[in-house]
Amino acid sequence: MSLRNVPTSKSTRIRVGITIGDPSGIGPEITLKAIGKLKGRAEFVIIGDKWVINKVQGSGFRVQGFRLVDLNNVAHKNFSFGKIKAEYGRASVEYLDKALELLRKKEIDCLVTCPISKEAINLAGFKGFSGHTEYLAKCLGLEDFVMLLLNKKLKFSLLTRHVPLREVPFKLDKEKIGKNIILTIRALKDLFAVRDPRIVVCGLNPHASDNGVIGDEENRMIKPALAKLRIKNVFGPYSSDVAIAGALHRKYDCVIAIYHDQALIPLKLSGNNQGVNMTLGLPFVRTSPLHGTAFDIAGKNIASSDSLVEAIKLATRCALNLKKA
Repeated sequence: MSLRNVPTSKSTRIRVGITIGDPSGIGPEITLKAIGKLKGRAEFVIIGDKWVINKVQGSGFRVQGFRLVDLNNVAHKNFSFGKIKAEYGRASVEYLDKALELLRKKEIDCLVTCPISKEAINLAGFKGFSGHTEYLAKCLGLEDFVMLLLNKKLKFSLLTRHVPLREVPFKLDKEKIGKNIILTIRALKDLFAVRDPRIVVCGLNPHASDNGVIGDEENRMIKPALAKLRIKNVFGPYSSDVAIAGALHRKYDCVIAIYHDQALIPLKLSGNNQGVNMTLGLPFVRTSPLHGTAFDIAGKNIASSDSLVEAIKLATRCALNLKKA
């Protein structure tokens, strides 16, 4: 299925599709809380299960102002929040499939996804997917895509995602580095309206290897990849502390992180409740909150919707920028 040439609505009001994620997690709760906070800012379409939504609605607050696409795919018997089950993993994937259908039919303009459980979707038989990013790319037949993690202070484009640290050096190659940077620059221009993006690339090793003294990945792969690109305003590889400090002080628009926690640690320290995950390379805008299913607090009406609110705001801004492009 291809969505590459699907235009968005000509309306200036963005239609935001929101999948509730794992129905046993905090996704249903934070979806309603976020819509309540953002009432009137967009047209909201929730993709989920009506019975679960009603269960959340009855737990102490009621929210209006959305259209519900009910897949009716959660068994009522023995349901409880905070449980990892194959049936809930399957339901969360079905919400994604429905969202892709709505995008193809031009019924929504962008997609915001609530957290899924990697364990639950694997129990459901969806092997080999470490999250939304990989599943969406597979459905769309995409080979080149990028995970962008950001808050109000920093943006990180990840070269590797959910892989063990010992495998990171073997996941790097010159072509992949180049494609990542090109996709990132394109997204900064098209989605964020940054006219001339400034990109800084982190090194893999401490001190970016000190020119080969501490590892050779910088000299063997990263530096040659940057030299081959020959794009101005792409800097590095620098020691990650230097690169990130520079971005924090607005010297750079985005940091290319080599591995997952190189980005997540500074993001959580600089704005824990503001983080957003975004997939670059898709034919539509897709964002999600920067946290998991939080099974330990699911169903207790205490989950914060702050990250989801930021994800929805970002999706609407970027979708509007795409319309203007």
